[in-house]
Parts: sequence; C-alpha cells; structure tokens
Amino acid sequence: MSQKIKLYSSSSTQERPVSAPVITRSSKYSVLSAPTSTRAIRLSKTSLSDVSTKRDTDPTVHDVAAFILEEKGEMTAMKLQKLVYYCQAWSLVWDEAPLFDEQIEAWANGPVVRELYSRHQGKFKITKWQGDPSKFSKSQRETILKVLEFYGDLPSQVLSDLTHQEAPWKNARQGLSATDRGHREITHASMAEYYSSL
Repeated sequence: MSQKIKLYSSSSTQERPVSAPVITRSSKYSVLSAPTSTRAIRLSKTSLSDVSTKRDTDPTVHDVAAFILEEKGEMTAMKLQKLVYYCQAWSLVWDEAPLFDEQIEAWANGPVVRELYSRHQGKFKITKWQGDPSKFSKSQRETILKVLEFYGDLPSQVLSDLTHQEAPWKNARQGLSATDRGHREITHASMAEYYSSL
C-alpha cells in the first residue's frame, strides 16, 4: 500500500524514490519507513486523555503556525502550509479532533489554509507568526511535535509532492486542471479516513 514520491535534495537534482510512511494504529502509533526510505522514524502517541470538545479558547490555525515556526525556525510559506496540513491530519487520527477550525483547500501546489495565505501572500520565507503557541493541550503539543519530527526536515517541494500523491488532495482536485488554483475543501472526514488507513 506504499506510494512512491520523488525526493529532491538541494545538493542534487537526481530523483530518489521514497515510499510513503506506513502507519499502524494501536495504543502506540508508529510510522515506519519502507526499506527504500532514507530515514526510519518512530512516532509514538501515548496519551489521548486530554482530548476535549472545541471551545472558544481553542487554538486557531495562526496558533499552529506560530508553534511550528517557534520549533523549526525560518521556512518557506509553502512548507509552513504543508506542515500545518499534516498537523491537522494527524490530529484527526491520533486525537480524534481537529487542531483548528479553519478550512483547508486543495490548491494547485497542495493543501492551503486561506487564512494563512492572506497573511503571507507575496512572502517566500517566514520567520515569525502572530499567534499563541502556548494555547495547546499536552496531547495537541505531542501531536504537533511528532509531526514535525517526521515531516519537519523535508523540503517544501517534497512535502508538496507527497500531498499530491495522497487521496485527500487528489480527490478534492478531481476535475480541475493542474494550473487551476481551486478552492475545494479537503474535509476532515477525507483526511481522517485516509491517514487512519495507512
């Protein structure tokens, strides 16, 4: 069930096939790279005890972006968008709740949150973000940190290519041309169904 993506190195234009991560669901969650992968990373989630229903004080997408930049430092706007997407996707699987309420759309270069885009439009690199990175529960922080541990060192183009191989983005883009920006939602249901099946 593994999928191939093209992995590019900044020091080389040569393509290296990498299998998409295989996710197993149990009391502990693991991501295991296929034998052709350049890295094997184990991700574990130990507690879902502090999952609660959404409140007015719950994090926004801007809080997630601020947390990511605080942890990883400067990155491209595209990379920030993709990391926010993966944080939302794995929160839906591991914590059975979204991290934020803002909609994710299937744009030509991959998943995009319009509220983030409206702030970073025209910028290539981003260093800081206005948001509250302290707003997360213990479980939410663990989810974001585990996502960053696995995806955080990948270049933005690799993350974009990876999302293009996965069903939530592909299904939302059906019928659109490769150059059409699009504004169709990548639903919570489609993300939870796909990523929980890995």
